[in-house]
Amino acid sequence: MNENKTNINHYPGHMAKTKRLLKEKYDLIDIVYEVIDARCPLSSKIKDIDELLKDKPRILIMSKKDLCDLKVTNKWVKYYEDKGYYVILTNLNENNSVQSIIDISQKITEKIQEKRESKGLNRKEIRALVVGIPNVGKSTLINRMVGRKVAITGNTPGVTKSLAWLKTNSNILLLDSPGILWPKLDNEEVALNLASIAAIPRDVLPVDKVAIHILNKLDKYYNDILRDRYNLESVDNDDLVSVYEHIGRKIGAIISGGEVDYDRVSKAILDDVKNERIKNVTFDRID
Repeated sequence: MNENKTNINHYPGHMAKTKRLLKEKYDLIDIVYEVIDARCPLSSKIKDIDELLKDKPRILIMSKKDLCDLKVTNKWVKYYEDKGYYVILTNLNENNSVQSIIDISQKITEKIQEKRESKGLNRKEIRALVVGIPNVGKSTLINRMVGRKVAITGNTPGVTKSLAWLKTNSNILLLDSPGILWPKLDNEEVALNLASIAAIPRDVLPVDKVAIHILNKLDKYYNDILRDRYNLESVDNDDLVSVYEHIGRKIGAIISGGEVDYDRVSKAILDDVKNERIKNVTFDRID
């Protein structure tokens, strides 16, 4: 991974509040659903989550399976499984996407239930905390498990603002939480990856820098997509003006006088990822 440092600060007040509230709720939580984006299995993972949740049983839910490069992402699945995680790679937009999550949750918490039964108590509702950085599919997961729309979904980071307990039809009580990011995005590669999948707002990083990052990822790993989408054989970083001119004329990003609108080209590239015109890509590499 590129270890270039950056000093991007993106830490809205509600995120700091969330961490404080989670510490207060810690003893009530039986299990944690940590949602990450299958296109960024490393970059979208909360940096200090282990410190926050300590030894709570955790299921790592890799969402957006339909948008990732399965060959690369499956290497990340094995990477996390080797670290002891329960990992589920899924497309949360599919109707049956949460059954495996429910099954593993029941397996993980069976000892809790058996202990209660040994004392003559009824089986309890399992209390699951749902965490994840913005825009990884957390709200979609919640809506699926609850069976109706209770959480706002969309490609906009930071929609959820407070903690809330939600009942499901599977004897699991969910604790929703706002999307969490760490206080400082101190690795440029991570920051650019997150900006590429719209996990951080567009005003945090220069849009042209993010667009060029996407183009370079396509050039290096997905040259067929680069050709099919932009009719480009390669990206010459020493002559990005020509690259932008080529893309601009292909997509019709032209202003008066026949000149290319460079800002519009950058936004179009980001929108291609956000609106899923560019898919089957994984930005984090493990080899």
